[in-house]
Amino acid sequence: MDKLLLSSFISVNDFPFPEFLSQYAYAWEVLPVIARYIENNCSGYEQIGENIFVGKNVVIEEASKIIGPVFIGNNSKIGHAAYIRPATIIGENVQIGHASEIKNSIILNNSSIAHLNYVGDSVIGTGVNIAGGVIAANWRFDKRNVSIKSEDTRYDTGLEKFGAVIGDNANIGVNTVLNPGTFLGRRSIVFPLTLVSGLHSEDSVIK
Repeated sequence: MDKLLLSSFISVNDFPFPEFLSQYAYAWEVLPVIARYIENNCSGYEQIGENIFVGKNVVIEEASKIIGPVFIGNNSKIGHAAYIRPATIIGENVQIGHASEIKNSIILNNSSIAHLNYVGDSVIGTGVNIAGGVIAANWRFDKRNVSIKSEDTRYDTGLEKFGAVIGDNANIGVNTVLNPGTFLGRRSIVFPLTLVSGLHSEDSVIK
């Protein structure tokens, strides 16, 4: 399962909580414990609501809804009418656009999630650009656990809800759909209006 190691997709340098991500080998091990980590490790930050913690110079535009546990890092912006749901860690210099919904996910530094997106149960690397209308789907129609296929082997995440892992500096075009269990390597490019599944290596071009 080496190709699915979280460290193969993301770098935690300068992330507010590098020790949190570094202690887990796989993304599906991290997602179930995000909420507890926020509750137990963010007391040194400004608290603006129940289990909602923010760094410095955070901008939260009107009509946005945030339900803790949530952490938002320095210089990040939550756009108008965005919906940040529990168990979400947003790093530094992150842009969340108008009417985007983020749930039980980790967004690393310097990433941008434009307007009208859904990101559920996912890990988004550093410097990722997600254009408008992108859906990181997290639930199978048949209600089975999400699995990931690597070569000829399929690995069960043990989770009914699991979205995507997007590597550092990937670029996702408008109105793309990432099926549950999608893994995109660093610097991958996904063309607009693309349906993506499975494991993709670094520098992939998907269209």
